[in-house]
Amino acid sequence: MLRPEIITQLQEIVGKPAVLTAKEDLTSYSYDGTATWAHLPDVVVLPTTAEQISRTLKLANENRIPVTPRGAGINVSGGSIPIKGGIVLCTTRMNRILEISKGNMVATVEPGVVLQDFNLALAKEGLFYPPDPQSFLGCTMGGTVAENAGGPYCVKYGVTKQYVVGLEVVLASGHIMKLGGVTVKNRTGYELMMLFTGSEGTLGVITKITVRLIPLPKASKTMMAIFDDMVAGGQAVSNILAAGVVPAKVEFVDNFVIRRIEEMTPMGLPVDANCLILLQTDGSPAAVEAEYVQIVDILKESGAREVKVAKDADEAMAYWKMRSAGFAAVFGAAKTVMAEDVAVPRDKLAEFIKKLGEISERTGFFIQYLGHAGDGNLHPAIFTDINNKEEFARAEKAMEEIFEAALSLGGVLSGEHGIGLEKKRFFSRAMDPVALELMKQIKKMVDPNNILNPGKIWEEEGA
Repeated sequence: MLRPEIITQLQEIVGKPAVLTAKEDLTSYSYDGTATWAHLPDVVVLPTTAEQISRTLKLANENRIPVTPRGAGINVSGGSIPIKGGIVLCTTRMNRILEISKGNMVATVEPGVVLQDFNLALAKEGLFYPPDPQSFLGCTMGGTVAENAGGPYCVKYGVTKQYVVGLEVVLASGHIMKLGGVTVKNRTGYELMMLFTGSEGTLGVITKITVRLIPLPKASKTMMAIFDDMVAGGQAVSNILAAGVVPAKVEFVDNFVIRRIEEMTPMGLPVDANCLILLQTDGSPAAVEAEYVQIVDILKESGAREVKVAKDADEAMAYWKMRSAGFAAVFGAAKTVMAEDVAVPRDKLAEFIKKLGEISERTGFFIQYLGHAGDGNLHPAIFTDINNKEEFARAEKAMEEIFEAALSLGGVLSGEHGIGLEKKRFFSRAMDPVALELMKQIKKMVDPNNILNPGKIWEEEGA
């Protein structure tokens, strides 16, 4: 518990209404989108300026108080859980779009801007920001940078780090640091922006973000391929990419999600299908038409039972709403859902799907999965009950086998969700030990008192 004088000082920094200490308020900031982690902070602070964050961090650093940076808190890695108590520093009130420059094709925003609000503002200008995590309706820009978020569009356009050109970051000491700018080229010293992009709030608090933009594509076409064999569906994706075709989106939906979506919102989905592959091609009208024809041919040659093409924008939107509702369909299916986001090389996708089936048969757990097939990033989920200790332990072991299977194929622990608390026990297996030691040294240099999001990413010594 924090001393009363610390609470008073925080109130002097941000104002009394922006310091929350009531139990019901603290509870609201004690969990994220995972089903297995929760911990109460001692206080929640809601700043509106970089200067307020600077003063808050300086106070915390001087008093060795843990600080957990937080956006919307809908991440699914345990990254925003205040596992050590202390201060939750929530940036959702810093929600201004500061500038959209069509001439420079960049925009500058505060960290609390909701991604969907940003996209709507860009669309009015005929511009496009591709990173699109499926939490786009609620996630904040600061969170997407801290997690280096991905999403369906990333198969063609890349992840968040490909778009960040400037950052303002507050260090644990309270120093406000500016990195990058608005230029297309910037080859000045080490690329420190990338150090903070994907750092999960462990190195600094992001207070301003400048991202590059691209023109909104003039045309697009959405397709839904129906497969009776999941492995064949995975191979079809590899075949499309191997043919030199790069769709804007390639998403995988299994039979469980198909049936759940049809139960909740009937839309005529093929509930007998083993899996669906959703694809979108975009660009100039001529390029879209040519790619669409080639993709359909490859899908049929790869064993698709049927390929449906959205007849208009409304039907295309319905297909993609179905995909974005996938996580809701999954997380409402059991008391506890263990869901991860391993990624494998794209040409190993079919082999990984086969391995998931083998793990399911061997462990006795049904493994549900959907995800971004176009970049080899699947979200396998196991349904269990954290209150049933024996079953939950077996489920954890089954998930460990999934991680090992991905790593054995040259894959990674996390494609986009981050490590946080969920995967830190596996982190040392996935990293070169020299690289891991270098990360620890960087953390110690930037945050010597370990106040920023402590206990995340890797296991602490003696823990």
